[in-house]
Amino acid sequence: MPKLDGQWALVTGGASGLGRAISKALAAEGARVAVADLDGSRAAEAIEEIGGRGLALSGDVSDSKQVAEWFVRLGATSSRRLDILVNNAGYADGRPELLERAKQIAGEVLSGKGQQTPLDATATLSDEDWARMLAVHLNGTFYCTREALRWMTPARYGRIVNMASIAATTGLGMVPHYCAAKGGIVSLTKSVAKEVMPFGITVNAIAPGFIDTPLLDPFDALSRMAILGGIPMGRFGRPEEVVPSAMLLVDPANSFMTGQVISPNGGQVI
Repeated sequence: MPKLDGQWALVTGGASGLGRAISKALAAEGARVAVADLDGSRAAEAIEEIGGRGLALSGDVSDSKQVAEWFVRLGATSSRRLDILVNNAGYADGRPELLERAKQIAGEVLSGKGQQTPLDATATLSDEDWARMLAVHLNGTFYCTREALRWMTPARYGRIVNMASIAATTGLGMVPHYCAAKGGIVSLTKSVAKEVMPFGITVNAIAPGFIDTPLLDPFDALSRMAILGGIPMGRFGRPEEVVPSAMLLVDPANSFMTGQVISPNGGQVI
């Protein structure tokens, strides 16, 4: 019997990339999956791809009212049952002007002059870009976790998986807002894990390295080569290589692991 038979899961950002791969794996293990995504048509495609066993939800994870509406719809379908929450929704900000300055800096360093041009990633970051990044990644994770715990705590069971990043542990120079958001997710994971562990609920995070998903789309070929130079395995990860970490953390038998961060990153961070 599939290990997740009869369970309900919600995957945010589940219409593409890591979210879609995780949704397929959950369904393969017997779970019914609610796929929530900003792109409702792609969410519906994801549900169709897993055989229609689930629910497509459309909306913005950074809007607490829309998240609450997701749970109203899910509750009507699942009888307010949710066993698994995967907080995966997110995006990357590939600011073109930073990529151009990074190329210039690379040329300066390679010429032996040393860095002359400031990157100015933080100095030029707008209020709007800062707020939006934290709203999607950190606020969205909080909103969904808050709603999920209202069902999981009375049921005395749950598995929550939050998508962090190596950016949370090492820092990435061009994206201070992304690093801050992912670092907040790690801290939130550890805090909530301690709070809810007496009720059979585990809360863990995955901190992937660079995975070949639409999040890398803003980066041009030269930028990708520079990133690859820092990955000991010499390649980007594939979504299906992150899935086993997620499936480990949602396994009903894995009840002694909570508040932890698993990092599939190709040896970039050890």
